[in-house]
Amino acid sequence: MPAGMWLRSNWTATCIAEYDGPLNLDSYIAETGAKVTKPVPLDDFIAYGTWVQSKVAPDVDRRWVTKVAKDGDGFVLTLGDESQLRARRMVVAAGIADFVNRPGVMSGLPRELASHTADHADLSVFKNQEVLVVGGGQSALESAALMSESGADVEVVARAEKINWLHGGKYHRMLGPKLVPLVYAPTDVGPMGLSKIVAKPGLFTALPRSIQDPLAYRAIRPAGAAWLIPRLADVQVGTGIQVTSAKAVGDRVHVELSDGSAREVDHLMFGTGYKVDITRYPFLDPALALQVRTLDGYPLMKPGMESSVPGLHFLGAPGARSFGPLMRFVAGGWYGAESLTRLVRNSRRKTATSGAGRLEPTGDGV
Repeated sequence: MPAGMWLRSNWTATCIAEYDGPLNLDSYIAETGAKVTKPVPLDDFIAYGTWVQSKVAPDVDRRWVTKVAKDGDGFVLTLGDESQLRARRMVVAAGIADFVNRPGVMSGLPRELASHTADHADLSVFKNQEVLVVGGGQSALESAALMSESGADVEVVARAEKINWLHGGKYHRMLGPKLVPLVYAPTDVGPMGLSKIVAKPGLFTALPRSIQDPLAYRAIRPAGAAWLIPRLADVQVGTGIQVTSAKAVGDRVHVELSDGSAREVDHLMFGTGYKVDITRYPFLDPALALQVRTLDGYPLMKPGMESSVPGLHFLGAPGARSFGPLMRFVAGGWYGAESLTRLVRNSRRKTATSGAGRLEPTGDGV
């Protein structure tokens, strides 16, 4: 995420681990005296996340994991310094950075001419440049706003017939604090009503798949926060348009569009999201990845976020196929962590009761 970006999620959904308790945003502010505005700026969220980490995992091992492989009934990790660790249970919570969705039209173009919104930490470098942004979601639209505000000449094209804007804040104010909890969950994923269903993965996944899929799309379809609208006043936005081809012409890029028009710009930027595929995790041994039952790149998981490989768990977006769209967001961590913890505790109790042997304190998870 580039500097200056704001989080689209509301206050409760931006909380890590819990929205009501000692790790939420309000507790962070009360303890540190930090001034956090709404929407929450990226830098403030990072500072908050660092504070949470200091509370729950102050001794985190920062060595890079280069490989995770199966080792008998457990796993072996190879670290950047070539040392190894072994564990009976492996929890992968590695985010979505490896899942960037780069359209085929980008192939052959140098990064100087074509990139993904995920590639940038500072969009002010595009000052005085002509930039064509592709996409109709928050990433594309907010990147366009930031570049425009930095002095770039920006245009947005999206394949959708219209841009969807999120007006949840308006409805919250209309309904008031007593009625909002009846139709909106604190997780803030999905529109009025559907939000309550998505917030309960057990309920959501009990629905037939033919119902789950359209509801999941409705809950997470590409959309922009309404507070972006005035910030895009100087940005031309076209809908129902796709990029059909792009080629380098000197130090610029020539772009052909599906409406028959063409552009020649300094940079072509794609806000085309992410496509989950656990085989793209560079640290996951290919032989292990092949043992995991998947569908469209998503691991098929049981309660406890456990994959078809016993002891191998995935948190975050990889859980969306098995537990619904909530898993794609920070608030999904509330469910994933609780489900995983419950399974580990129960397995420890069963092991202790059966007398099958003790688990070493450091051997049951990484």
